[in-house]
Amino acid sequence: MTDAAVRDDLLVLNGIDVDTGDYLTPKVSVADVAGVLRADTGPAPGMRELRRRRQDDEDHFGVVYGRDPQDLASVGWGVVVPPDLDPAVLEALEPLLRLREEQAGDLFRRLELRPGEDKDDFLARHGTGPSVVDPRKVPYYLMLLGSPDQVPFDVQYQLGVSYAVGRADLADPEAYAAYAATVVAAERSLPTPAEGGPSPAAHRLHLFATRHPGDTPTALSASRLVEPLHGELQETAHRWEVSTDVGAGATRTRLEDLLTGPQAPDLLFTASHGVGGRSAHRDLAGALLCQDWPGPLAARGPLDEGQYLAAHHLPVHSRVGPKVVFSFACFGAGTPQVSDYPGGPDSDAELAAAGFTARLPQRLLGAPAGGALAFVGHVDRAWSCSFLWKGLAAQVTPFQSTLLALMDGARLGSAMESLTSRYAEIATELTRRMDGFRKYGKRIDDADLVGLWTATHDARAYVVLGDPAVRVAPRGSAGLIMG
Repeated sequence: MTDAAVRDDLLVLNGIDVDTGDYLTPKVSVADVAGVLRADTGPAPGMRELRRRRQDDEDHFGVVYGRDPQDLASVGWGVVVPPDLDPAVLEALEPLLRLREEQAGDLFRRLELRPGEDKDDFLARHGTGPSVVDPRKVPYYLMLLGSPDQVPFDVQYQLGVSYAVGRADLADPEAYAAYAATVVAAERSLPTPAEGGPSPAAHRLHLFATRHPGDTPTALSASRLVEPLHGELQETAHRWEVSTDVGAGATRTRLEDLLTGPQAPDLLFTASHGVGGRSAHRDLAGALLCQDWPGPLAARGPLDEGQYLAAHHLPVHSRVGPKVVFSFACFGAGTPQVSDYPGGPDSDAELAAAGFTARLPQRLLGAPAGGALAFVGHVDRAWSCSFLWKGLAAQVTPFQSTLLALMDGARLGSAMESLTSRYAEIATELTRRMDGFRKYGKRIDDADLVGLWTATHDARAYVVLGDPAVRVAPRGSAGLIMG
């Protein structure tokens, strides 16, 4: 199947059911989803913050003018702790907390998220509301601790509109201690600006993308996301080596080698199906399906262990090579209790008894021999509207900008502003169009309505797992050439 086989009146979603080998969500009619949305009178989530982001501060990130988002002493760093967090977790993270306190000085904070608080309640208790970030009240960089049951995904999404937010949710205190050691060692090994510019060491980004026979979602993600990204990044960041595996080379063995082998890249971007399904317990949810899966036209049946990479496939004592892994895949970062998306078979049902963070990124971050600094992934289903807009025009700029910022030494949370701004822009446009429909009866065609709504929820569900202040390379490492 080629890209041309995509029908404009159907939505295609990423994700394969581990038990059946079928798509997690069958193709959905645009008209059916539009009908559900027109009946929903609620606004898009977080509209006050989104309107402010759209109108006021896109030119200087989320912090008040005059602050440098790359300098923790200027914008602050804080840890957000739920009251029921195991005290051993804070003890295990103490080396990282001490490092961030050294760097942020008076703008270091330990903050509590009280039971039942949403983002507004949390910020109000600390003297601020929807606004640009004033780090004297709440630091710009915030690391949330604990599971989505303790700190809900929705709090992470909405804080992320203005703040640089990550979540540390690992298996046990030993994994937290290993993660803290990894981040501290990486941070202390980076040269400071006073030491004279970027390290001469070569850096490498690898793009890994499956493209299964007869499979529209991966045909789109390979040709409209990864291949354009490869061209743009190769042309712009000339001090980095940018390599790819697309299609036949994107096997499970290759992915495992990219994660734990001697030639692992500094930065790894993957685009594939994520594994899910009602009986997929949390050890498998979000595992990455590789090219070994023969595609939807082959004989159906349960997925084979050799077709996907899950946490338990990585050797326990192997060091994880990439500093940051960015993954486009359903449930790659986590699974919510209830899906955000209407119109599908799960629209009125729970996906899980409680939301959870995916095992694979937990394993990558908490590796005893040294793990990744952070994982960027998607909660819930991932849609092709992440990189397509109104038909099949590829829109990779938010991904390109985020990756370029990382390659040039920006801190991860600030690099994510490119994706957050897209969320703000799309959500405010959706609200404007829906207001016109409800108040004045202005027509919105089905494709526009569904495209805006799914893009809004898709864009907000990209989250950082780990410390949002980590960096992949020293400042100025990309050698950017802008045409």
